[in-house]
Amino acid sequence: MKKQDVYFLGFVIMFFALIFQYHALFGGYEKFNHDHGMLMSFIKFAILATLGEVIGLRIKTGSYYKKGFGIIPRAIVWGFLGLAINGAFIIFSTGTPSLLASLGIDNADQLLKGPFCAAKILAAFSVSAALNLVFAPVMMTIHKITDTHIISTGGTVSGFFSPIRFGENMMKLNWYVQWNYVFKKTIPFFWIPAHTITFLLPPDYRILFAALLGIILGVILSVANLTKTTAVL
Repeated sequence: MKKQDVYFLGFVIMFFALIFQYHALFGGYEKFNHDHGMLMSFIKFAILATLGEVIGLRIKTGSYYKKGFGIIPRAIVWGFLGLAINGAFIIFSTGTPSLLASLGIDNADQLLKGPFCAAKILAAFSVSAALNLVFAPVMMTIHKITDTHIISTGGTVSGFFSPIRFGENMMKLNWYVQWNYVFKKTIPFFWIPAHTITFLLPPDYRILFAALLGIILGVILSVANLTKTTAVL
């Protein structure tokens, strides 16, 4: 571990320690999060998911910063993706129980709010599976398109707000990696189990946990980029 890793790890530990150690600060966070869920979704993903991408950059290049990486544009993208993810959580956590009811499994919505039990795990798994099979591929593809746009515009804020050439950026994507690694492996083997845990949590903590998973996402994306030249995944 290099000196820069020690400093980085120390900063992250101190940041979270300040929030969770001081009850007044954590209480203020909980209240603001409850009253302004969408705004906090933007903030949490902008910070934590971008942090994951910075860690991914360290894995790929050996450095936490690279010219043209575009930390601020990436944070903006993740903020808006956080809004979309929060909206998707609401839609799928309310819609999936209705789907389960049509299949003869009643009260899934109440199970998600109730105590831990086998039936609650089934309900949480169902919501997670629906979310990740329907919403996640679209979100991941949009993220990759914006990522390509950020890189192609030099990582600048002004370049980020230039028109995104969706067609051209989609053609630049490595669809082999996107399908065989990002979709086919991370969704069933990581994201569905991880978000099953997410939906076992109280609603106010789901987005925070999902944003923390964004740190892991940054590592996953870095591994995906490292496997671009790999013949078989």
